[in-house]
Amino acid sequence: MVALGSAPAKQEAQYLIEAAGASAVFGAGEHRWILEPPLSATELSEIEEQVGVLLPQEYREFLLTVGRGGTGPAYGLFTVRRMEGRWQWEGDGADLTALDTLAQPFPYIVPFNPADTLPDPPDEEDFDSVEAFNAAEDAYWEVHDEIVYRPEHSVGLLYLCHLGCAQREVLVVSEETRGQMWADNTADDRGFEPLLDGAGARLGFAQWYRRWLDQIEADLTIQP
Repeated sequence: MVALGSAPAKQEAQYLIEAAGASAVFGAGEHRWILEPPLSATELSEIEEQVGVLLPQEYREFLLTVGRGGTGPAYGLFTVRRMEGRWQWEGDGADLTALDTLAQPFPYIVPFNPADTLPDPPDEEDFDSVEAFNAAEDAYWEVHDEIVYRPEHSVGLLYLCHLGCAQREVLVVSEETRGQMWADNTADDRGFEPLLDGAGARLGFAQWYRRWLDQIEADLTIQP
């Protein structure tokens, strides 16, 4: 595990806020270098009781000692809040987390692309009229979306980060790949795949967050 104790993480965030060029870091305008307060143990217990599953340990420790969201990769780490009596995550794409099925097993161990089962989209040159092509294209995309965005593909996934262009990164909270960070690239038909470090090993939450911190610090250090 890569340590992300509360004091070091918050000190590093403060350093980044004060560093030259910090405001120009990708996504900083969204998260504004603000770490939301940590959860209490009681609050975390309420969340886990509501969703019916214990969250992976590294993420639990982050929530309890660092913050419940905010400063983080890309546009920031989705923040968990109590809204209208229920806990939920907040951010662009956070609603893709199906809280009612979060405890169900994530069905994949290796990269999986539901779009691979589809034929190629229609080619306008194969049709006698624009109207016929448009009808075929509409039918194709209707089937495409029904297959690619089936809810069962993303059970057991907690959406935590939006990279832009509908690309998102998620934490697996159930089954064999529990604790791993994966990418949801279904928006451009690349499916789901685990995130890897430079040696090809799969990333957990702490390594994922630490890698971002280290990269930002390095980028700011080399700025003129």
